[in-house]
Amino acid sequence: MPASPPARVPQLDTAGAPPHPIGTAPNLWRRMACWLYEGMLMFGVVFIAGYLFGTLSQTRNAMDNRHALQAFLFVIFGIYFTWFWAKGQTLAQKTWHIRVVDKAGQPITQARALLRYALSWVWFIPPLAAYSLGVSAVEVLVLTFGWVAIWAILSRFHPARQFWHDAWAGTRLVHFELPKN
Repeated sequence: MPASPPARVPQLDTAGAPPHPIGTAPNLWRRMACWLYEGMLMFGVVFIAGYLFGTLSQTRNAMDNRHALQAFLFVIFGIYFTWFWAKGQTLAQKTWHIRVVDKAGQPITQARALLRYALSWVWFIPPLAAYSLGVSAVEVLVLTFGWVAIWAILSRFHPARQFWHDAWAGTRLVHFELPKN
């Protein structure tokens, strides 16, 4: 009879603790990697929603119905994020072992997820405002990267290392993995 494989021992950090205790805030690099991955996945959501909008509205030119398309995408994004956050995590968050919970560590309600969605637009409000004031596209792009970096770094000043829109919404991002069998 072959010997059974050795038991899997979790890797410990230098202090002797597991590297990502369940329920703690993921580090900033992991949260930003998840944020970028979420942006890539949103391309598919935008593609399908844009195709649906264009088909239903019979839009033949990309500049026609532009503001209606933007409003439609805003609503579609809200539905997407509110639905998945109320379930605990989006696909990107599942990949990066991150979960959205309330301050007590419980799953968030649809209303709280919707509030988090509205407050999360702080990531883009300054660049969008600059664009609406007539700033060039290149300057808006630079402003976007700069503002995202500033907003991300500001989480270092939160006592629990959370993004400020999470603190305002009463939510937290925590490390979460399903138990391994």
